Amino acid sequence: MFQRLLPDQIVHTVFDIDLDDLQTRGVRGIITDLDNTLVSAKTPLATPELITWLERVRMIGFKVVILSNNNLSRVSKFAEPLDIPFVNAARKPSKIAFRKALEKLQLSPDQAVVVGDQMLTDVLGGRRMGLHTILVTPIELGEEGFMTRFNRKIEKIALARLRRKGLWPEEGGTRQ
Repeated sequence: MFQRLLPDQIVHTVFDIDLDDLQTRGVRGIITDLDNTLVSAKTPLATPELITWLERVRMIGFKVVILSNNNLSRVSKFAEPLDIPFVNAARKPSKIAFRKALEKLQLSPDQAVVVGDQMLTDVLGGRRMGLHTILVTPIELGEEGFMTRFNRKIEKIALARLRRKGLWPEEGGTRQ
């Protein structure tokens, strides 16, 4: 059961994603979560480092869409200055949300990846759609909403079971 929560890759931050490898494998689009994936939930706009990374992503030829469970105000204020399409109030891991993101990218599931910080929303939703999933370490824990805090508790249980079965690296390890 918990195997559906296994990401295809684990990286520390979006900056650690091997974009050249993705491109070589035919990936043309990135569906990314916003809060605690691109910036902390408290950060209203993109950081200079993130802007530089997004410019590189686009220069290489990737399309990007933000897929967030957050509200229109939060997501639009972040995405519009960057000219990034988005799907807000997504209700991840709903397949409908991921389909909308793929439609905005005009790509099929084998041409896109999902990047996010939560196993129960980003990874599970991406896997349900047959997308390559990349889990990042949450940027900042603490002032997250009720559902995210609840999800994190379930993730701890899932991680413990996956580690016992040898399916997840020990603390500090990576799964590539």
